[in-house]
Amino acid sequence: MKVSVLVRPKPGILDPQGEAVENSLRHLGFSVGEARVGRLVDLEVEATNESEARAAVEKMCAELLANPLIESYEIELK
Repeated sequence: MKVSVLVRPKPGILDPQGEAVENSLRHLGFSVGEARVGRLVDLEVEATNESEARAAVEKMCAELLANPLIESYEIELK
């Protein structure tokens, strides 16, 4: 089963990459508000159903893909 995980900094957490993107866009003449930079992880998970796949990916996020203290994540099953 194909799964996408979007990991991004939690609100209130400093995001130097987001600040750099925001500043660069403003210097290029774009009117933007806050920019946040995250990462997208696409996975192929071996699972017999969606709940099994989601449980496996939740565990992956907790153990490796996201730092729960400073990052949030969204899981999309495809």
